Amino acid sequence: MSRGSKDKYTDKQKRKAEHIEDSYREAGLPEHEAEARAWATVNKQSGGGNRSGGSGQQKSAKAKQQSREGSARRAAASRRGVPRKQSLQEETVAELRRMARAKAIPGRSSMRKAELVKALQKAA
Repeated sequence: MSRGSKDKYTDKQKRKAEHIEDSYREAGLPEHEAEARAWATVNKQSGGGNRSGGSGQQKSAKAKQQSREGSARRAAASRRGVPRKQSLQEETVAELRRMARAKAIPGRSSMRKAELVKALQKAA
């Protein structure tokens, strides 16, 4: 079961969560897991409740838009059958730089996207 009150969510967010939950149930997930994943998806895409006083007020409109775009990009890659680990082209430059920093790749801050992808593939 999802935790907390859903009073701070808009009707659109509630409908979206219900639709996502139905999809997860059709995929064979238990009810409690489907509900939890649905609300997690809504929170990821919209930044939480959007009504006055909701947690979504902490995230700017631009940040919410970027979260939605990133989520949509990853979902589209999944539908095409591209595993997350191999879809470096789908990642943003900032994310590629973060991965390069984790692998201690020298010169990463001045690399372009294609160079970062090559360096990360070589380091793997």
